[in-house]
Amino acid sequence: MAIQLENIVESIKSKVRSLKKSTKKKPYVKMDKSASVRVEIRSRKAKNIITKTLKAADRPGKKQLP
Repeated sequence: MAIQLENIVESIKSKVRSLKKSTKKKPYVKMDKSASVRVEIRSRKAKNIITKTLKAADRPGKKQLP
């Protein structure tokens, strides 16, 4: 029984290895960020900073800005 189990495990391992070899990932071309995306990222960061500042201003003496 143990020998049969070992044979089954080995056959499954070999099938998995063959599947891994056949499904190679294709390299992709990384695209540059457009100007509008850069503006969007900057505006999100600015909103986060403003939110943190307002939260700290609502509780003076309790929390300092990082």
